[in-house]
Amino acid sequence: MIEKLKGIEDRFIKIEKLLSDPAVISDQKKYQDLLKEHGELNKIVPVFREFEKVKADLDEAKELLKDDDEDIRAMAKEEIPELEAKIASMTEELNILLMPKDPRDDKNIILEIRAGTGGEEAGLFAGELFRMYTRYAEGRNWKIDIIDKNDSAAGGFKEVVSSIAGKGAYSEFKYESGTHRVQRVPETETQGRVHTSAVTVAVLPEAEDVDIDINPADLKIDVFRSSGPGGQSVNTTDSAVRITHVPTGVVATCQDEKSQHKNRAKAMNVLKSRLLDAKIQEEEAKRAADRKGQVGTGDRSGRIRTYNFPQGRMTDHRIGLTLYKLDSIMEGEIQEIIDALRTHSQAEALKETR
Repeated sequence: MIEKLKGIEDRFIKIEKLLSDPAVISDQKKYQDLLKEHGELNKIVPVFREFEKVKADLDEAKELLKDDDEDIRAMAKEEIPELEAKIASMTEELNILLMPKDPRDDKNIILEIRAGTGGEEAGLFAGELFRMYTRYAEGRNWKIDIIDKNDSAAGGFKEVVSSIAGKGAYSEFKYESGTHRVQRVPETETQGRVHTSAVTVAVLPEAEDVDIDINPADLKIDVFRSSGPGGQSVNTTDSAVRITHVPTGVVATCQDEKSQHKNRAKAMNVLKSRLLDAKIQEEEAKRAADRKGQVGTGDRSGRIRTYNFPQGRMTDHRIGLTLYKLDSIMEGEIQEIIDALRTHSQAEALKETR
Protein backbone atom coordinates (compact mmCIF):
# COMPACT_ATOMS: atom_id res chain seq x y z
CA MET A 1 0.00 0.00 0.00
CA ILE A 2 2.81 2.44 0.90
CA GLU A 3 4.53 1.95 -2.48
CA LYS A 4 1.26 2.59 -4.28
CA LEU A 5 0.67 5.75 -2.24
CA LYS A 6 4.19 7.03 -2.93
CA GLY A 7 3.56 6.53 -6.65
CA ILE A 8 0.31 8.52 -6.32
CA GLU A 9 2.15 11.32 -4.51
CA ASP A 10 4.83 11.43 -7.25
CA ARG A 11 2.11 11.69 -9.90
CA PHE A 12 0.39 14.44 -7.88
CA ILE A 13 3.61 16.49 -7.72
CA LYS A 14 4.17 16.00 -11.45
CA ILE A 15 0.63 17.17 -12.27
CA GLU A 16 1.06 20.28 -10.10
CA LYS A 17 4.11 21.23 -12.17
CA LEU A 18 2.31 20.51 -15.46
CA LEU A 19 -0.65 22.70 -14.45
CA SER A 20 1.64 25.73 -14.33
CA ASP A 21 3.25 24.93 -17.73
CA PRO A 22 2.12 27.49 -20.37
CA ALA A 23 2.09 24.79 -23.08
CA VAL A 24 -0.35 22.69 -21.02
CA ILE A 25 -2.50 25.72 -20.10
CA SER A 26 -2.92 26.57 -23.79
CA ASP A 27 -4.20 23.02 -24.49
CA GLN A 28 -7.56 23.30 -22.71
CA LYS A 29 -8.55 19.63 -23.05
CA LYS A 30 -5.26 18.41 -21.59
CA TYR A 31 -5.42 21.09 -18.89
CA GLN A 32 -8.98 20.11 -17.86
CA ASP A 33 -8.11 16.38 -17.84
CA LEU A 34 -5.10 17.07 -15.59
CA LEU A 35 -7.18 19.33 -13.36
CA LYS A 36 -9.73 16.53 -12.92
CA GLU A 37 -6.98 13.99 -12.12
CA HIS A 38 -5.41 16.48 -9.69
CA GLY A 39 -8.76 16.81 -7.93
CA GLU A 40 -9.08 13.03 -7.52
CA LEU A 41 -5.50 12.61 -6.23
CA ASN A 42 -5.97 15.57 -3.88
CA LYS A 43 -8.43 13.43 -1.90
CA ILE A 44 -5.67 10.89 -1.18
CA VAL A 45 -2.32 12.75 -1.01
CA PRO A 46 -3.05 15.02 2.02
CA VAL A 47 -4.23 11.96 4.00
CA PHE A 48 -1.10 10.03 3.01
CA ARG A 49 1.16 12.94 4.01
CA GLU A 50 -0.54 13.17 7.40
CA PHE A 51 -0.19 9.37 7.74
CA GLU A 52 3.56 9.63 7.05
CA LYS A 53 3.87 12.39 9.68
CA VAL A 54 2.03 10.35 12.33
CA LYS A 55 4.13 7.30 11.44
CA ALA A 56 7.34 9.35 11.94
CA ASP A 57 5.99 10.57 15.30
CA LEU A 58 5.31 6.95 16.31
CA ASP A 59 8.84 5.84 15.31
CA GLU A 60 10.27 8.74 17.30
CA ALA A 61 8.15 7.87 20.35
CA LYS A 62 9.35 4.26 20.21
CA GLU A 63 12.96 5.48 20.11
CA LEU A 64 12.32 7.63 23.18
CA LEU A 65 11.41 4.48 25.13
CA LYS A 66 15.19 3.84 25.19
CA ASP A 67 15.98 7.27 26.68
CA ASP A 68 17.81 7.50 29.98
CA ASP A 69 15.33 10.07 31.34
CA GLU A 70 12.41 8.34 33.09
CA ASP A 71 9.99 11.26 32.46
CA ILE A 72 10.70 11.17 28.72
CA ARG A 73 10.15 7.39 28.65
CA ALA A 74 6.86 7.81 30.52
CA MET A 75 5.72 10.53 28.09
CA ALA A 76 6.61 8.34 25.08
CA LYS A 77 4.78 5.36 26.61
CA GLU A 78 1.67 7.51 26.99
CA GLU A 79 1.81 8.80 23.39
CA ILE A 80 2.32 5.45 21.63
CA PRO A 81 -1.22 3.94 22.04
CA GLU A 82 -2.78 7.20 20.79
CA LEU A 83 -0.47 7.32 17.76
CA GLU A 84 -1.04 3.60 16.99
CA ALA A 85 -4.83 4.14 17.07
CA LYS A 86 -4.44 7.08 14.71
CA ILE A 87 -2.30 4.98 12.34
CA ALA A 88 -4.92 2.20 12.33
CA SER A 89 -7.72 4.68 11.59
CA MET A 90 -5.77 6.38 8.79
CA THR A 91 -4.78 3.02 7.28
CA GLU A 92 -8.48 2.15 7.04
CA GLU A 93 -9.23 5.54 5.46
CA LEU A 94 -6.42 5.14 2.92
CA ASN A 95 -7.58 1.63 2.02
CA ILE A 96 -11.05 3.03 1.28
CA LEU A 97 -9.59 5.90 -0.77
CA LEU A 98 -7.56 3.40 -2.81
CA MET A 99 -10.56 1.21 -3.61
CA PRO A 100 -11.58 1.30 -7.29
CA LYS A 101 -14.20 3.98 -7.79
CA ASP A 102 -17.56 3.01 -9.28
CA PRO A 103 -17.27 4.49 -12.80
CA ARG A 104 -20.96 5.38 -12.67
CA ASP A 105 -20.76 7.47 -9.49
CA ASP A 106 -20.56 10.86 -11.23
CA LYS A 107 -23.47 10.14 -13.58
CA ASN A 108 -26.89 11.77 -13.61
CA ILE A 109 -29.76 9.43 -12.76
CA ILE A 110 -33.20 8.32 -13.85
CA LEU A 111 -35.38 8.01 -10.73
CA GLU A 112 -38.44 5.75 -11.00
CA ILE A 113 -41.01 5.61 -8.18
CA ARG A 114 -44.04 3.29 -8.38
CA ALA A 115 -46.91 2.70 -5.96
CA GLY A 116 -47.09 -0.94 -4.88
CA THR A 117 -49.47 -2.63 -2.45
CA GLY A 118 -51.78 -0.33 -0.54
CA GLY A 119 -53.93 1.33 -3.21
CA GLU A 120 -54.39 5.11 -2.88
CA GLU A 121 -52.31 5.19 0.30
CA ALA A 122 -49.34 3.76 -1.65
CA GLY A 123 -49.92 6.40 -4.34
CA LEU A 124 -49.88 9.18 -1.74
CA PHE A 125 -46.63 7.87 -0.27
CA ALA A 126 -45.09 7.61 -3.76
CA GLY A 127 -45.79 11.34 -4.07
CA GLU A 128 -44.23 12.02 -0.65
CA LEU A 129 -41.10 10.02 -1.51
CA PHE A 130 -40.77 11.96 -4.77
CA ARG A 131 -41.06 15.20 -2.79
CA MET A 132 -38.43 13.95 -0.30
CA TYR A 133 -35.95 13.18 -3.09
CA THR A 134 -36.77 16.45 -4.85
CA ARG A 135 -36.03 18.43 -1.66
CA TYR A 136 -32.73 16.58 -1.21
CA ALA A 137 -31.71 17.19 -4.85
CA GLU A 138 -32.67 20.87 -4.63
CA GLY A 139 -30.45 21.20 -1.56
CA ARG A 140 -27.55 20.04 -3.74
CA ASN A 141 -28.52 22.47 -6.55
CA TRP A 142 -29.25 19.54 -8.86
CA LYS A 143 -31.77 19.79 -11.71
CA ILE A 144 -34.93 17.70 -11.44
CA ASP A 145 -37.03 17.07 -14.53
CA ILE A 146 -40.22 14.96 -14.66
CA ILE A 147 -40.22 12.68 -17.71
CA ASP A 148 -43.44 10.72 -17.26
CA LYS A 149 -46.08 10.43 -14.55
CA ASN A 150 -49.37 8.73 -13.84
CA ASP A 151 -51.32 10.61 -11.17
CA SER A 152 -53.40 8.75 -8.59
CA ALA A 153 -56.92 9.88 -7.74
CA ALA A 154 -56.01 10.93 -4.17
CA GLY A 155 -53.25 13.29 -5.30
CA GLY A 156 -50.14 11.13 -5.33
CA PHE A 157 -48.60 9.09 -8.14
CA LYS A 158 -49.22 5.61 -9.44
CA GLU A 159 -45.86 6.11 -11.15
CA VAL A 160 -43.43 8.98 -11.64
CA VAL A 161 -40.25 8.89 -13.71
CA SER A 162 -37.79 11.79 -13.48
CA SER A 163 -34.21 12.69 -14.26
CA ILE A 164 -31.86 14.24 -11.70
CA ALA A 165 -28.80 15.96 -13.13
CA GLY A 166 -25.82 16.82 -10.94
CA LYS A 167 -22.25 15.70 -10.33
CA GLY A 168 -22.27 12.63 -8.11
CA ALA A 169 -26.04 12.10 -8.30
CA TYR A 170 -25.70 8.34 -8.78
CA SER A 171 -23.17 8.01 -5.93
CA GLU A 172 -25.70 9.63 -3.55
CA PHE A 173 -28.88 7.95 -4.78
CA LYS A 174 -27.71 4.44 -5.67
CA TYR A 175 -28.60 2.92 -2.30
CA GLU A 176 -32.26 4.03 -2.60
CA SER A 177 -33.32 1.25 -4.98
CA GLY A 178 -35.72 -1.24 -3.41
CA THR A 179 -39.07 -1.45 -1.63
CA HIS A 180 -39.94 1.36 0.78
CA ARG A 181 -42.66 0.44 3.27
CA VAL A 182 -44.91 2.98 5.04
CA GLN A 183 -46.91 2.34 8.21
CA ARG A 184 -49.53 4.91 9.23
CA VAL A 185 -53.24 5.58 9.75
CA PRO A 186 -54.77 6.69 6.42
CA GLU A 187 -57.07 9.73 6.49
CA THR A 188 -59.91 7.51 5.27
CA GLU A 189 -59.45 5.05 8.18
CA THR A 190 -62.28 5.55 10.69
CA GLN A 191 -61.14 2.95 13.23
CA GLY A 192 -57.66 4.46 13.69
CA ARG A 193 -55.92 1.31 12.47
CA VAL A 194 -52.37 1.45 11.12
CA HIS A 195 -52.12 0.34 7.49
CA THR A 196 -48.98 -0.87 5.70
CA SER A 197 -48.33 0.17 2.10
CA ALA A 198 -45.34 -0.19 -0.20
CA VAL A 199 -43.62 1.85 -2.89
CA THR A 200 -40.79 0.66 -5.13
CA VAL A 201 -37.89 2.90 -6.09
CA ALA A 202 -35.40 2.27 -8.91
CA VAL A 203 -32.32 4.45 -9.43
CA LEU A 204 -30.71 4.05 -12.86
CA PRO A 205 -27.43 5.66 -13.92
CA GLU A 206 -28.07 7.79 -16.99
CA ALA A 207 -26.68 6.02 -20.05
CA GLU A 208 -24.45 7.62 -22.64
CA ASP A 209 -23.84 6.37 -26.17
CA VAL A 210 -20.53 4.84 -25.08
CA ASP A 211 -22.33 2.80 -22.38
CA ILE A 212 -24.95 1.14 -24.52
CA ASP A 213 -25.21 0.49 -28.25
CA ILE A 214 -28.72 0.40 -29.73
CA ASN A 215 -29.52 -0.64 -33.28
CA PRO A 216 -32.19 1.78 -34.61
CA ALA A 217 -33.77 -1.15 -36.44
CA ASP A 218 -34.58 -2.69 -33.02
CA LEU A 219 -36.78 0.25 -32.02
CA LYS A 220 -40.55 0.62 -32.39
CA ILE A 221 -41.65 4.24 -31.95
CA ASP A 222 -45.28 5.23 -31.34
CA VAL A 223 -46.69 8.74 -30.95
CA PHE A 224 -49.98 9.42 -29.20
CA ARG A 225 -52.02 12.13 -27.54
CA SER A 226 -50.93 13.04 -24.02
CA SER A 227 -53.44 12.11 -21.32
CA GLY A 228 -52.01 14.28 -18.56
CA PRO A 229 -52.30 18.00 -17.77
CA GLY A 230 -49.98 20.43 -19.49
CA GLY A 231 -52.01 22.85 -21.54
CA GLN A 232 -54.21 22.59 -24.59
CA SER A 233 -51.42 22.01 -27.07
CA VAL A 234 -50.29 18.94 -25.16
CA ASN A 235 -53.75 17.45 -25.04
CA THR A 236 -54.73 18.14 -28.65
CA THR A 237 -51.62 16.99 -30.52
CA ASP A 238 -49.84 13.67 -30.84
CA SER A 239 -46.82 14.85 -28.85
CA ALA A 240 -46.36 11.92 -26.45
CA VAL A 241 -43.81 9.29 -27.46
CA ARG A 242 -43.46 5.61 -26.59
CA ILE A 243 -40.28 3.77 -27.61
CA THR A 244 -40.05 -0.03 -27.42
CA HIS A 245 -36.78 -1.95 -27.67
CA VAL A 246 -38.16 -4.98 -29.52
CA PRO A 247 -35.44 -7.57 -28.62
CA THR A 248 -35.86 -7.02 -24.86
CA GLY A 249 -39.38 -5.63 -24.64
CA VAL A 250 -38.12 -2.65 -22.61
CA VAL A 251 -40.44 0.36 -23.01
CA ALA A 252 -39.96 4.06 -22.25
CA THR A 253 -42.59 6.77 -22.48
CA CYS A 254 -42.48 10.56 -22.25
CA GLN A 255 -45.47 12.89 -22.49
CA ASP A 256 -44.37 15.76 -20.27
CA GLU A 257 -43.17 18.13 -23.00
CA LYS A 258 -45.32 19.88 -25.61
CA SER A 259 -42.74 19.08 -28.26
CA GLN A 260 -42.74 15.57 -29.77
CA HIS A 261 -39.04 15.99 -30.52
CA LYS A 262 -38.23 16.73 -26.84
CA ASN A 263 -40.42 13.86 -25.65
CA ARG A 264 -38.65 11.49 -28.04
CA ALA A 265 -35.21 12.58 -26.77
CA LYS A 266 -36.26 12.12 -23.14
CA ALA A 267 -37.88 8.72 -23.79
CA MET A 268 -34.74 7.60 -25.62
CA ASN A 269 -32.63 8.66 -22.65
CA VAL A 270 -34.81 6.60 -20.29
CA LEU A 271 -34.73 3.59 -22.64
CA LYS A 272 -30.92 3.65 -22.81
CA SER A 273 -30.71 3.95 -19.02
CA ARG A 274 -33.08 1.01 -18.50
CA LEU A 275 -31.10 -1.15 -20.91
CA LEU A 276 -27.84 -0.16 -19.19
CA ASP A 277 -29.41 -0.93 -15.82
CA ALA A 278 -30.48 -4.40 -17.02
CA LYS A 279 -26.87 -5.01 -18.08
CA ILE A 280 -25.59 -3.81 -14.68
CA GLN A 281 -28.13 -5.99 -12.81
CA GLU A 282 -26.96 -9.03 -14.81
CA GLU A 283 -23.35 -8.29 -13.83
CA GLU A 284 -24.38 -7.77 -10.19
CA ALA A 285 -26.25 -11.09 -10.16
CA LYS A 286 -23.11 -12.92 -11.30
CA ARG A 287 -21.20 -11.52 -8.33
CA ALA A 288 -24.07 -11.79 -5.83
CA ALA A 289 -22.82 -14.99 -4.21
CA ASP A 290 -19.57 -13.28 -3.22
CA ARG A 291 -21.22 -10.08 -2.03
CA LYS A 292 -24.03 -11.29 0.24
CA GLY A 293 -23.59 -8.63 2.88
CA GLN A 294 -22.81 -5.68 0.66
CA VAL A 295 -25.25 -2.82 0.26
CA GLY A 296 -25.43 -1.88 -3.38
CA THR A 297 -27.76 -1.54 -6.28
CA GLY A 298 -28.51 -5.26 -5.63
CA ASP A 299 -31.88 -6.97 -5.50
CA ARG A 300 -34.63 -4.41 -6.06
CA SER A 301 -37.43 -6.65 -4.82
CA GLY A 302 -36.25 -6.61 -1.20
CA ARG A 303 -37.73 -4.39 1.50
CA ILE A 304 -35.02 -1.89 2.34
CA ARG A 305 -36.71 0.68 4.57
CA THR A 306 -39.75 1.27 6.78
CA TYR A 307 -41.25 4.68 7.55
CA ASN A 308 -43.42 4.37 10.67
CA PHE A 309 -45.44 7.58 11.09
CA PRO A 310 -47.14 6.86 14.47
CA GLN A 311 -43.68 6.37 16.04
CA GLY A 312 -41.92 9.04 13.93
CA ARG A 313 -39.39 6.35 13.02
CA MET A 314 -37.38 5.41 9.94
CA THR A 315 -35.58 2.07 9.88
CA ASP A 316 -33.18 0.95 7.16
CA HIS A 317 -33.25 -2.84 7.38
CA ARG A 318 -30.00 -3.43 5.46
CA ILE A 319 -27.80 -1.87 8.11
CA GLY A 320 -30.14 -1.80 11.13
CA LEU A 321 -30.19 2.00 11.23
CA THR A 322 -33.14 3.54 13.11
CA LEU A 323 -33.73 7.29 13.33
CA TYR A 324 -36.55 8.98 15.23
CA LYS A 325 -36.83 12.10 13.08
CA LEU A 326 -39.23 11.10 10.34
CA ASP A 327 -40.56 14.65 9.81
CA SER A 328 -37.15 16.03 8.82
CA ILE A 329 -36.37 12.92 6.73
CA MET A 330 -39.56 13.43 4.71
CA GLU A 331 -38.42 17.04 4.16
CA GLY A 332 -35.37 15.68 2.32
CA GLU A 333 -32.87 15.48 5.18
CA ILE A 334 -31.55 12.05 4.20
CA GLN A 335 -27.77 12.70 4.10
CA GLU A 336 -27.21 10.83 7.38
CA ILE A 337 -28.88 7.73 5.93
CA ILE A 338 -26.91 7.94 2.66
CA ASP A 339 -23.60 8.40 4.52
CA ALA A 340 -24.30 5.41 6.80
CA LEU A 341 -25.12 3.19 3.79
CA ARG A 342 -21.98 4.32 1.96
CA THR A 343 -19.79 3.65 5.01
CA HIS A 344 -21.27 0.17 5.40
CA SER A 345 -20.81 -0.58 1.70
CA GLN A 346 -17.16 0.55 1.82
CA ALA A 347 -16.49 -1.58 4.91
CA GLU A 348 -17.97 -4.64 3.21
CA ALA A 349 -15.99 -4.00 0.03
CA LEU A 350 -12.84 -3.64 2.13
CA LYS A 351 -13.46 -7.09 3.67
CA GLU A 352 -13.54 -8.57 0.17
CA THR A 353 -10.08 -7.22 -0.66
CA ARG A 354 -8.49 -8.83 2.40
